[in-house]
Amino acid sequence: MKKRTRLGAFFCALSLSLAMLAGCGNQTEPSLPAQAGEPEEPASPEDSIVIATMSEPPSLSPTGHSSVAGDYMNLLTYSTLFRLDMEMNPQPHLVEEYEAVNDTLWRFKLREGVQFHDGTTLTARDVKASLDWAKSFPQVKRYTDSVQEVQVVDEYTFEIKTAWPSATLITDLSFHANSILPKHLIDSGNDFSKNPVGSGPYRFRTWVLGDRLEFEAFSDYFLGEPAISYMVWKIIPEGEERTAALENGDVDFLMDVENTDYQRLTQNEGIEVTEFLSTGPTWLMLNNEVAGLDNIWVRRAINAAIDREAVIAQALGGLGQAAIGQAPFNLPGYSQENAQGYDLPLAREYLERSGVEAQDIGLSIICSSDTKRRAAQVIVQNLAEIGIEAKVESMDLATYLATTTQGNYSGAIGGYTTSTMLGYMTAVFHSKSIGSTNKTLLRNDELDALIDQAQETTDRAQRIAILEQACALANSLCTQAPLYQPVELRAYKKGLQGVEVNPSGKLYFENISWAG
Repeated sequence: MKKRTRLGAFFCALSLSLAMLAGCGNQTEPSLPAQAGEPEEPASPEDSIVIATMSEPPSLSPTGHSSVAGDYMNLLTYSTLFRLDMEMNPQPHLVEEYEAVNDTLWRFKLREGVQFHDGTTLTARDVKASLDWAKSFPQVKRYTDSVQEVQVVDEYTFEIKTAWPSATLITDLSFHANSILPKHLIDSGNDFSKNPVGSGPYRFRTWVLGDRLEFEAFSDYFLGEPAISYMVWKIIPEGEERTAALENGDVDFLMDVENTDYQRLTQNEGIEVTEFLSTGPTWLMLNNEVAGLDNIWVRRAINAAIDREAVIAQALGGLGQAAIGQAPFNLPGYSQENAQGYDLPLAREYLERSGVEAQDIGLSIICSSDTKRRAAQVIVQNLAEIGIEAKVESMDLATYLATTTQGNYSGAIGGYTTSTMLGYMTAVFHSKSIGSTNKTLLRNDELDALIDQAQETTDRAQRIAILEQACALANSLCTQAPLYQPVELRAYKKGLQGVEVNPSGKLYFENISWAG
């Protein structure tokens, strides 16, 4: 009882102080009741952490989004059958044992005794219900498509039959889309965005829209109760404000660090900064169904007109590497064949070849962050050099995601982070991902066929060779203009230990603790 009383006092005091800083928000109904009573002792620093993040998650459900901000939250509250390690290899998580029975049939045995947040025990029936349910959401189709049928063998054993010999099934089962949820809540129509009940290391407490999300450690977490008991995620859209909050001690951890503040943070003796080269390229997305942009020579002209080094200097403070290929250059399967870098005379030649007048190309570049806006400003200047007038438009993340997913835009600064080249190519270029993660609306039968062939090729060397062909074709189609792959940063108060981030940005907060 002592622990729960302290929890209530901690959140009451913290919520009041944060509200004074950020103003009032509209609070969703918490899945846990607020705790009342006076504290028996104040919450200590070892009990809590405040994390600043740039964007509010579009949903707390594991199936209602394809966003990084949503994935941060899903890692706290849900568990998956497998989980990516620091080398981005899928490792058994809820699964204890597994085997491939044949090319399209897999058998799995679950850990026994795993508890959901509502006290029920996780079984194979929950797995079947969760994987079947996930297939009904177009936002995450890329991760659920290969699963044809799930059969319950016994309480803790189940089988998955795939629609084809799947090279990515185990990796797909490690993504948020395939989180395992209580069957009885799925059956009752529970809203998992408002009431995210899973078996993850943290239980959801409350969400004050535009301000913060609060969580508490799950004492029955199957890998052991996290060392940090109380967690607040503070929504701070402005990069400089996030940096100042860490410097002032108002927050303990920055999930989204402004690259332009790198020197400032590394020179602060009380702050640690970790960095990694992301597997997620950033591009200027071009809607291939908009008049003018549906012309491959116009897209090639825009691509060749962009000075990527200037974009990196302005947007990232130099902390990034130029990308000219359509796919991540640090994943197996990348090809630079048919890629085109900065070449202003060639850009003018491409535009003339297109037969489209520059003044007839309307391009509004929508952005959802300071970094994207800085990149777009350079691009506007670059495109003016070939007579194309572009403008920058700002949106919050939720509006940005909805707008780009629906295809209601001409241009946008975007990106996609993944752990495999096949996952990237399927999500970004395959026509079946239109309405989800293929936001340029590219439809190309030849590229679809190559991606499908790679999906069904279980031999790694052969699959990589096919993916190289697919990358070369994507470079030729120039569906969007690659910009850079950023050096991603995480910054946190000195004394926080156990911080590890893999190249796709995965970080497991249950492994973090305060020194001493």
